Amino acid sequence: MEESGNSVTDLKRQMLRHTLATLAYRGAKAVRGAPEGFATFRVNDETRTPVEILAHIGDLLDWAHNLAMGSNKGQNSTPLWWEEEVARFFAELEKFDSYLASDAPLGATAERLFQGPVADALTHVGQIALLRRMAGAPVRGENYFKAEIVAGRVGAEQSTDRFEFG
Repeated sequence: MEESGNSVTDLKRQMLRHTLATLAYRGAKAVRGAPEGFATFRVNDETRTPVEILAHIGDLLDWAHNLAMGSNKGQNSTPLWWEEEVARFFAELEKFDSYLASDAPLGATAERLFQGPVADALTHVGQIALLRRMAGAPVRGENYFKAEIVAGRVGAEQSTDRFEFG
C-alpha cells in the first residue's frame, strides 16, 4: 500500500499515468481503421479474436482501477461489439487515470499495478497490432520515442503528429 503525498510515490504515479497515456496512444493506433470483420478474425481455434482480446484489456484496466482503490475484484466480460469495446477501452483508461491523478491513496504499489494488469494490457495491444498484420490490414510502424504522448491523454483522440515509417 502506498501513501499519497510522498514525492517518490507521486513520481511513480506520474510514470504510471504516462504509461497509461502510452497504452492509449498505441491502443488507438491498433484499433483505428480496423476493417470490417477484423473483430472476429481468428488465427486458429485456440486463439482469441481481436474483440475478445480488447474485452480482456477492458477487464484488466477495470481490475487495475479496483486494485488501486484497494479491492481485488476482477471480471471476465463477454465481448461487446467492436465499437463498444473500443469505447470501453478508453473509458476504462480514463477511469483508472483519473484515480491515479487524484490524491487518493493507492491500494497497491505502482510497481505491482504496472507489472500485472498494465504490462498485460500493453502486451495485448501488441497482439491486436500483430493480428492486424495477419488479417491483411497492418498498422504502420512508428518511432514511438518521437510520439507526442502526454500523461492524462488517455482518450480516443490522440496526437495526429506521427513519425511513421515509409
